[in-house]
Amino acid sequence: MKQKQFTDEQIVAVLQEAARGEKPITELCRLNGVSEATFYAWRKKFGGMQTRDVQRLKELEKENARLKKLLAEWDLEVDCLKEVASKNW
Repeated sequence: MKQKQFTDEQIVAVLQEAARGEKPITELCRLNGVSEATFYAWRKKFGGMQTRDVQRLKELEKENARLKKLLAEWDLEVDCLKEVASKNW
């Protein structure tokens, strides 16, 4: 997987700068070395967020991944127990 060049906090800072409207988006993209398509993808994902919101999003994504793993392990355990129970009858 390609390593990200910008942190989520840096992305939010660029988006906030664009929201202030001091510079055109094309100039912001050029100064930060990203394409306009990348900028609009960032805006779609992080639009309206503050830095603390991004940090909370990271925490939630990490917790969600942990819970998904626990659920998968639990489902596997249930399937194994059902298989063992069906063989005993």
